[in-house]
Amino acid sequence: MKKLFAEFFGTFWLVFGGCGSAIFAAGIPDLGIGFVGVALAFGLTVLTMAYAVGHISGAHFNPAVSIGLWAGGKFEAKELPGYIIAQVIGAIAAAAVLYLIISGKSDFETVGGFAANGYGELSPDGYNMMSALLAEFILTAFFMLVILGSTYPKAPKGFAGIAIGLALVLIHLISIPITNTSVNPARSLSQAIFAEGAYLSQVWLFWVAPIAGAIVGGLIHRTFFGKD
Repeated sequence: MKKLFAEFFGTFWLVFGGCGSAIFAAGIPDLGIGFVGVALAFGLTVLTMAYAVGHISGAHFNPAVSIGLWAGGKFEAKELPGYIIAQVIGAIAAAAVLYLIISGKSDFETVGGFAANGYGELSPDGYNMMSALLAEFILTAFFMLVILGSTYPKAPKGFAGIAIGLALVLIHLISIPITNTSVNPARSLSQAIFAEGAYLSQVWLFWVAPIAGAIVGGLIHRTFFGKD
């Protein structure tokens, strides 16, 4: 239960901090942090919680990461259902709190896109489904390589959280204009539930592409880098 609570709170913090920065702070006139600030916020959520609860659960906070670690031989299949359920519930809980906060704004009318992920007309810069699929697949595969490499027994000790957090910043810097950046199915589902528009009908891509990319990344590490 400690592991599941750690995954719940870690995923809650990722969605609340990352998506919250996009919803509340990205576009404030004169003080907006922009998408660079949002990218940094996502990286900081993972970095901080990696050190806060990583020693308890491994700091996955992402169904794709859990599945990728299983593919890489670093996680047992029997633990996957519990981890994924905890992550999804944590993400949805955070999205619900974000909704309650934004709905209390004096001029609130609609949540709009609510930091949700999309392609085609729902892409921030108009990228089609194939572009979104390819970006999410490749970025998640490399994210897994960073995670598995930085946590490898012979890697420098104590720096994995920094490497993983900075990798997530880079991923967001690349792909916010394409899909608003997912690489995390729980994060995508949580926002799509509350967003105005057809985001929920597109959320399948943000489960399929990250999970497929994570499996490939896990298998690459296991095959080429996981053995001395």
